[in-house]
Amino acid sequence: MVDKPSEAVDRPSEEVDSQRQWDHQRRRADCPRQWADRQEVGPLKQQKKEEESAGGTKGSSKKASAAQLRIQKDINELNLPKTCDISFSDPDDLLNFKLVICPDEGFYKSGKFVFSFKVGQGYPHDPPKVKCETMVYHPNIDLEGNVCLNILREDWKPVLTINSIIYGLQYLFLEPNPEDPLNKEAAEVLQNNRRLFEQNVQRSMRGGYIGSTYFERCLK
Repeated sequence: MVDKPSEAVDRPSEEVDSQRQWDHQRRRADCPRQWADRQEVGPLKQQKKEEESAGGTKGSSKKASAAQLRIQKDINELNLPKTCDISFSDPDDLLNFKLVICPDEGFYKSGKFVFSFKVGQGYPHDPPKVKCETMVYHPNIDLEGNVCLNILREDWKPVLTINSIIYGLQYLFLEPNPEDPLNKEAAEVLQNNRRLFEQNVQRSMRGGYIGSTYFERCLK
């Protein structure tokens, strides 16, 4: 006697496939949240990874401005005279710094004069803003610290550098120019009585009055 084949054996393949599909759908219906999680976690993780990657790229690709690139080049190529020194209050901010000039000859020998530099985003097409923070008796520097230097005004050109300005400022202390003054009183004294001008400079650097104006001591 031949055994009757089992239903699983005799069941047509189409019916088996249909049964599997029905079971698969039933499991999805029984736990929709887990199914959704399994289907979405992969793409969401990938999307998040891509967004993080894009964000990192965006942050790291922030470019320095033309002014920052140029000032970096200028600073790297500085060739300072022995009488000059620069300092940065913030090493990451090259657009703002101080220059100290200590002349070793001329009227202002042994003095110490501090200048502030503020480099704008228009640099090198626009010159830096330079002010003298030390009150000085000088025909080309007024009592508010404004400096009369041609390359900081009409003679500025983008090919000029910070080094050019530093040498120009140093030259003002070696050869004050009474022909283009900001302090007209000092300029007149220089033109008419160099000995008196020298005495006034020495008195101002030691700390004292020139006329009604008091100058703080600025000897190094």
